[in-house]
Amino acid sequence: MNKLAMRRAWFQVHKWIGLILAILIIPLSLSGAALVWHDALDRIVDPTRYAVSGTTVLEPDVYVAAAMTRLKHGERIAQLTMPEDGGPVVVAAAAAGSAPKRPGPPQRTMVYLDPPTARVLEVSASSGGLVRFLHVLHGSLQLPGVGRSIVGWIGVAMMISCFTGLWLWWPTIGKWTRGLRYRRHRNADTNLHHLFGFWIALPLFVLSLTGAWISFPQFFGKITGEASRPRGGPDRGAMMRAKPLAKPGQPLAVAIGKARSLAGGAPLRSVTWPTDLSADWTVTFVRGDTPVGVKIADDTGGATAAPARPQTGVARWMRRIHDGTDMGALWQVIIFLGGILPAVLAVTGVIMWWRARGWKAELAAKRAVRA
Repeated sequence: MNKLAMRRAWFQVHKWIGLILAILIIPLSLSGAALVWHDALDRIVDPTRYAVSGTTVLEPDVYVAAAMTRLKHGERIAQLTMPEDGGPVVVAAAAAGSAPKRPGPPQRTMVYLDPPTARVLEVSASSGGLVRFLHVLHGSLQLPGVGRSIVGWIGVAMMISCFTGLWLWWPTIGKWTRGLRYRRHRNADTNLHHLFGFWIALPLFVLSLTGAWISFPQFFGKITGEASRPRGGPDRGAMMRAKPLAKPGQPLAVAIGKARSLAGGAPLRSVTWPTDLSADWTVTFVRGDTPVGVKIADDTGGATAAPARPQTGVARWMRRIHDGTDMGALWQVIIFLGGILPAVLAVTGVIMWWRARGWKAELAAKRAVRA
């Protein structure tokens, strides 16, 4: 295959990836751009839950009692999260009745409380709100079960699109620097497609790779040799859907008090209630930026240090690179542009394809008249 034939082949691959996936790429990329600063966005779109009156905190029992007054009959407390960065105290409660069988995180009732007064600021479903909607849209296109795999394959297709796009961008005549010119075509949309496509190609390839990595952790884990989740016990989905105990054997204050003996005076971050699948309290403290977990057996009250979640590893780095966590403002801006520009490329690509259909039809008509 000569260079011209290969260029035509890559053009067809690039074109059809863009046309077929355009309707999915646009919401996927724009939601990713919005989620770069998801905490700030949540404060903007839902200021009520952040209308705290101060940073002083009360005993955890006080927040639980206040949250219980706003829960429905049969709902059980699942988790208490203490405030962070001047935010509210959050109490999550499991819905009454049996856990749903559908894939994905279970529905929770979230109660937001003012730290100094335990006043209820807002009560909402865990699936409610713009930021949560964007998270689910970006992670699974709002399609439980199959959505995560679809997003992963879109990431694979985008990596191919980045490669073929760079191949097509490369000037066929003269030095490669000729490709940096803006006016490579008489149409503005084509010029924008060439220019934006070049500058975003490498970051978009990285974001697509990390997105596919997050969607297919087992596959990529085998490549890197990272240990997968051990078999034999309940999987993560089952643990998330487990039902909190209605009447734990250890009172909340006692469980926290026993956990503090192993935490070395570190500030309390969260408490997770025992469930029908794991009869342990999980109390998490924060020492600097490092979480310190303690397990409290609900039957005996014995305290043991919980295994620390790995802070390193390829999978963790892939997630940090993808969402920009602790990666600095510059990379976060690049991720933001990596969400905006693919939407622009999808729109300009469709315009270019539609225009090409028009002039090809005109050319065919002229040839038919001549014949």
